[in-house]
Amino acid sequence: MISLRNVTKIYNRDSVGLKQVTIQILAGEFVCIVGQSGTGKTTLVKLLIAEERPTDGHIEVGGWNITKICYNDIPFLRRQIGVIFQDFKLLSRKTVQENVAFALQVAGEAQTRIRDVVPRVLDIVGLWHKKNSYPDQLSGGEQQRVVIARSLVHRPKILVADEPTGNLDSINTQEIMQIFKKINEFGTTIVLVTHNREVVNQLRKRVITLHDGRIISDQAVGKYRL
Repeated sequence: MISLRNVTKIYNRDSVGLKQVTIQILAGEFVCIVGQSGTGKTTLVKLLIAEERPTDGHIEVGGWNITKICYNDIPFLRRQIGVIFQDFKLLSRKTVQENVAFALQVAGEAQTRIRDVVPRVLDIVGLWHKKNSYPDQLSGGEQQRVVIARSLVHRPKILVADEPTGNLDSINTQEIMQIFKKINEFGTTIVLVTHNREVVNQLRKRVITLHDGRIISDQAVGKYRL
């Protein structure tokens, strides 16, 4: 499902994002990527979604060879990869259901499909009852659930979450983790990038630890040990 072989990313002589990183993630896995700030976690995310290109090495994601992916193919790749960031980036003048529908509209989906998909994904994250609310009427946890719903509209094979609970309290964090586990049970591969020790230790999933751009640990059922 996800394969990185000897991947290196060099920004300049004084800035190296990743150094000779090799990772294999199977379909349906739930993997936590951990490490301190500046260890290469964000670089890894950018490479997975083809926002950055590797300096050296080979990357495959969901059957796509994205090492040298063509610019025109990137939108098709990203329909297979749901991406969630710490910043919600919701459209303030659109309701919950309009924010989610917008992701389908820009992809040119038919209205019949939009009317079918939006209620389903909002139901998965428990927000159908808030469908007519605007972002500023929602809590931080509810806004992040809208983002998750939006990331699911294309039925992605992979969900990449980069510090998705960084702005949330412990209660909302636990709710978001429960949603991720439910999505994973549907068969979606989850890659969770986080520095939240409590979340990682409670999940008891595979944990890959980065330090100084290199993998220093890969535990099948691990904890945050830094």
